[in-house]
Amino acid sequence: MEILQQRSTTAQVWQAAEEFIRLFHRENAGAGDPRARLAAVRAELADTGTYVHTPAELAHGARVAWRNSNRCIGRLYWNSLRVRDRRGLTDADAIAAECFDHLREATNGGRVRPTITVFAPEAPDRPGPLIWSEQLVRYAGYGDHPSITVGDARNAPLTEALLQLGWSGGAGTPFDLLPLVVQGVDDKPRWFDTPADAVLEVPIGHPDGDGWADWGLRWHAVPAISNMCLEIGGIHYPAAPFNGWYMGTEIGARNLADTDRYNLLPAVARRLGLDTSSDRSLWKDRALVELNRAVLHSFDRAGVTIADHHSESRRFLSHMEREERKGREVGADWSWIVPPISGSATPVFHRTYEDRPSSTAYVHHPGAQERAQGRDLV
Repeated sequence: MEILQQRSTTAQVWQAAEEFIRLFHRENAGAGDPRARLAAVRAELADTGTYVHTPAELAHGARVAWRNSNRCIGRLYWNSLRVRDRRGLTDADAIAAECFDHLREATNGGRVRPTITVFAPEAPDRPGPLIWSEQLVRYAGYGDHPSITVGDARNAPLTEALLQLGWSGGAGTPFDLLPLVVQGVDDKPRWFDTPADAVLEVPIGHPDGDGWADWGLRWHAVPAISNMCLEIGGIHYPAAPFNGWYMGTEIGARNLADTDRYNLLPAVARRLGLDTSSDRSLWKDRALVELNRAVLHSFDRAGVTIADHHSESRRFLSHMEREERKGREVGADWSWIVPPISGSATPVFHRTYEDRPSSTAYVHHPGAQERAQGRDLV
């Protein structure tokens, strides 16, 4: 199994560990003086080349990593993240089963709960397990059809690779669930069919009716990122799927609307009877708003947690104010924080941010994006 990145030296791990342990003790009143814990970590590093986080350290580190996520607008609730400690698991079968349980628990009957499941870390003598799939739930993309692209075009390469590996494919609809691809320690990547009972899907209709139901549009309730590495105090957890809940524009302005995804704006415009002969009619803008109305309406009707971009923008500024009162600086990437529609109508548009790096974070390691596309899977 390929080692994903050059190993950190013991000195580098110690530097990151010391920073994190001091932060943990500073932010957890009952943790006490950090000196004894620092001495224990240093001795463990000298003896084994690594160290083991306590359950409390793991939980706080995962939450702080969310707090430090410069591209995430929904960080106000960072301290509510549920942490499922599965560090003892290295086998692909057990990891896949826990990923599906993660989805069931996070879905919570529609009241989506921010959740992370942390599997075995990298160690000096072995890499950690990997989840190749970009998210725990992804829809197949079957390539070009005579009239449309069937499914999610972003996932066409992964779909083709899985078909070559023996996956029989779904029913051929635009929303067939892809298998989950997991690589255990000292194992090849393998695919696991996604159980239907692990995925709650929301049918997409429009509040004004207009026959949208006959399209069969739908989207899954839980956005669980699965190909990022959780880094805490110099320790890397390469398999640590995590989720919050959707902001409506992620679905309505990106997943269903992007030209390299479902590309639904032309169809929505036709359904609305808009003039598509010129961009100056703003047909794309009008179709985009109606598609986003449909997403929010549908999730609300189904009783599934979703945020709108206006409310979430205000909450992000509340998060910044709360953190600044605690003496903590908030990093952010403007291009990700500002919503993809009506940006200037939200308060996050009218200010600047500093994209601050952190040693406790969720990061894409080299090769993660390529694996998500199924490269070298066959």
